[in-house]
Order: sequence, then structure tokens, then C-alpha cells
Amino acid sequence: MAKSEEYKLMQDRKGVTWDGLMYVPTVVGLGTGAIMFWYDQNQGLAYLLFFLSCFFFYQGVHRVLGRLMLLPKSPVSLDVSKQRILLTLRNGETTELIKNLRYYSDHAGKSFGLTGMDMMGAKRQYVFHKGQFADSAAFGKIGSALKVFA
Repeated sequence: MAKSEEYKLMQDRKGVTWDGLMYVPTVVGLGTGAIMFWYDQNQGLAYLLFFLSCFFFYQGVHRVLGRLMLLPKSPVSLDVSKQRILLTLRNGETTELIKNLRYYSDHAGKSFGLTGMDMMGAKRQYVFHKGQFADSAAFGKIGSALKVFA
């Protein structure tokens, strides 16, 4: 049996604040532009801006709820070994990524992504942020453990 390490995740409230500062002005600006173009008799552009406003609103809500781990499919812990990654989800299920595991780190070093196939052959994708880990040391430690899958 390969040695594994388990990491418990926590809510990233600081990241949620930054996401709010990014998404709220974007949604408000696009919505305001849509209203302005609607009453300026340019409905085509108004529809486009309204669509973009709704799109960014839904993406922002999904990102914030994911960082707060309020979605049922949000991971709450990771168990990493050299052959597989076991994720415990908020709804109590466990997902084991065993095939085609890939680790993607960002250039700023504040988040990383994991992709892989589970036991049923379904592709799973997850993004983890630095604020979801207990401290910077844990984030760095899991990053070095996951470099095997890069």
C-alpha cells in the first residue's frame, strides 16, 4: 500500500471577498449597459449584454459557493497517494480519481486544478485555492505531492 496524506479543506472567506469585488461590478456594469441600450432602442446589444450579465452572475455564484464549500459536490478533504487521489465530497460521497490524473498549477501559485477519471469512467475536474488549506505550508506540501501528476 502506498503512503498517503490527507488534507482537510476549509472555507476560503478571503477569496470570496476578492471574488465579490471582481464579479459584482462586472454584473452591475453589464446589467446597466443592457438597460441603457434597451431604452436607446438597440435591443440586439441589450440582449447580448443581458446574457453576459446573467452568465457572469451564475459563474460568480458558482465560484463563491464552491469556495465556501456549500455545493453538494464540493470537496471537503483530499487523500493523496502516488497512484490515486481520493476526494470526500460535502454530500458524504467519495470520489476516487485513478486514471488520466493531471495536476495544473497557476503561475501566481494561489490555486491549482485536478482532473482525472473516477472508477465509473467519468471525467472529474476540481479547482483548489490556497485559502482552502490550513496554512501556506500545507498548500505547498500538497503542491509538491501532486507534481507527480503534472
